[in-house]
Amino acid sequence: MNDVKIAYIGGGSKGWAWKFMADLALEESFSGEVRLYDINFEAAKINEIIGNRISEQKSAKSKWRYKAVKEIGEALEGADFIVISILPGTLDEMEIDVHLPEEYGIYQSVGDTPGPGGVIRALRTIPIYMEFAEAIRKYSPTSWVINYTNPMALCVRTLYTVFPKIKAIGCCHEVFKIPKILSLMLKEKENIDVSLSEIKQNVLGINHFTWVDKISYRNMDLLPIYGEFAEKYYYEGYEEEKGRWTWDYFASANRVKFDLYKRYGIIAAAGDRHLAEFFPAYWYLENPEKVKEWKFSLTPVSFRRQQAKELYEMSQKLAKGEMEFPIKPSGEVGVQIMKALLGLSDFITNVNYPNVGQMDGVPRDVIVETNVYITRDNILPIYAGKLPNDVNSWVLRHIMNQEMILQAVLEKDLKLAFRAFYNDPLVESRLNHSKAKELFDRMIDGTKRFLKYFEEK
Repeated sequence: MNDVKIAYIGGGSKGWAWKFMADLALEESFSGEVRLYDINFEAAKINEIIGNRISEQKSAKSKWRYKAVKEIGEALEGADFIVISILPGTLDEMEIDVHLPEEYGIYQSVGDTPGPGGVIRALRTIPIYMEFAEAIRKYSPTSWVINYTNPMALCVRTLYTVFPKIKAIGCCHEVFKIPKILSLMLKEKENIDVSLSEIKQNVLGINHFTWVDKISYRNMDLLPIYGEFAEKYYYEGYEEEKGRWTWDYFASANRVKFDLYKRYGIIAAAGDRHLAEFFPAYWYLENPEKVKEWKFSLTPVSFRRQQAKELYEMSQKLAKGEMEFPIKPSGEVGVQIMKALLGLSDFITNVNYPNVGQMDGVPRDVIVETNVYITRDNILPIYAGKLPNDVNSWVLRHIMNQEMILQAVLEKDLKLAFRAFYNDPLVESRLNHSKAKELFDRMIDGTKRFLKYFEEK
């Protein structure tokens, strides 16, 4: 199949976009054209050159044509797939999202889903996704949409709210870490080498707050083994590379996961830095010293600025042919999902998708993260069951907050947005009502150039 058309919204993306291009180049069963759309056209144009260079490498198993376009309609028209990966706002706004709350004693390890940063980021993001949904309805209503932007659940929920017939999913790699951890545990305990694909897990929850209540290798229940390791390594932590969390902002020693297992008896599946933000500050994020005790990191925006600078410099070298981007698997599953939707295979993986009954104990239509079975032009959610009531109460709180944030944007109601802001566990556990309102107003003021939608009321 050599005529597949992919629209990439956020096509000037650096780093992740190149990994996606490499994954496409490694897939032998289909090829075609990728149209790159970005509000920064020059960045998309650079990626056009990089993508075509990747496709021309000798190790590429399929050939793709990359083309930067200036209008979103030109990218979407006739697309089989639409990939969305954008930064809502700039690093200046992210700086406010993540670091302004620190003046009030609120620390965030990521700041893109829950917490004060997640709420404000969502207020910027939802209006953009409303426009995307309308454009997809107009130009390519039958395309499959794969979203990678955070806050993931609200991005996908917005697409379905504006265009109910859209075919959209959200992809996140956080859950993939659990089979990796269990494979290491099996090697240590049983001296068994296993392929990650042989470990089967039941996933349920919401993005970045996912849980696994059943996990197995062949006929072996792995939940008790995980429990043994959670007990054994509770204080020390457990890592493939010991001490990595001390220098890698995205790593952890899994102590938060182990603590949550001891509390609830099931596996918290996302990374520790994401999980910590869904609970009151005094659990894991009371202060930087407490974070170090739990053996994960607060990711400063200064690091992201340096990373952006390095990626920009790398993009220039790649475009000029001064270096070659290595074609190797990224570990993401977007291309495998496309392959299955094209009818070239079938595939089971976890995605973010409206709840049509696959998860009990939460409202219908909200975006949940569970396993799905993917075949030609079809995604069939696999029944995941229900979380234990104590875990589900936390999940429900965040679902209701997400619904409140979406409603606030749809109704252009910043008072309602503040209610969601104050109801967030990180905020409510640290600030009284007046201090929370002061922080909210300052954060809104800091991102106001991206909130013109609210001024139209």
